[in-house]
Amino acid sequence: MQKDWNPESYLAFADLRQRPALDLLTSIPAVPQGDIVDLGCGAGTIGAELAARFPGQRLIGLDSSAAMLETAGRAAAYDRLEQADIATWTPARRPALIYSNAVLQWLPEHGQLLPRLLGELVPGGVLAVQMPRQQEAPAQRILREVAAALFPERFDWSSWHSPVAAPEDYAALLDPLGTLLLWETEYFQRLEPSSEGHPVRLFSQSTAARPILEKLDEAEAEAYLADCDAELAQAYPTRADGSVFYPFRRLFFTLGKSG
Repeated sequence: MQKDWNPESYLAFADLRQRPALDLLTSIPAVPQGDIVDLGCGAGTIGAELAARFPGQRLIGLDSSAAMLETAGRAAAYDRLEQADIATWTPARRPALIYSNAVLQWLPEHGQLLPRLLGELVPGGVLAVQMPRQQEAPAQRILREVAAALFPERFDWSSWHSPVAAPEDYAALLDPLGTLLLWETEYFQRLEPSSEGHPVRLFSQSTAARPILEKLDEAEAEAYLADCDAELAQAYPTRADGSVFYPFRRLFFTLGKSG
């Protein structure tokens, strides 16, 4: 299966993915002068809003995916786009804001990563982060269990643990480091009916299911997705019109660096 991100598949649910991005953006306090970094900018869907919120400050979009950066470039919202690995990225000059929407859940060791990112900011700068905290929800559990049942030699989740910790763990880590605002929101997302599969599977296919699908060939992926559809139909029954209300939990914080 495709190794890089699929912007078209990801953007099929752009409106639902944009809501938490905007909720994070509107909660950012005033920042000093300096660059604005959209860390993990993806297809650039929040670029125009970031540029409007921080006029006159250079906007940099950074992502590891060439396909996503190509799509982000068409939006013409960024002053600069960079391809880089977030885990090892360091800015050429210290930014005023690092904004990271639905990205850092892909990276481990938040106890080291988040203080490091805060340290890259100018004094008074802000680290703003949103991460799905959905990894133990029924949908994600089904994605893992079906993969292990069909392909046990490739998928062993016995030592798996969620990459996103509980809010109290982030509070304990981050509150000593600066001015912290931390909250959690559960969105009840309406997913429209589709003839292509269960709505929850279609929503998850380009994100949570991606690390599984990239290890499967086309025939294996087809079998896997069909079994996921069957299991998800039990966990998330469709309504009379074929739609589903899908609860989706997300964790947010803004952290201001002492100046």
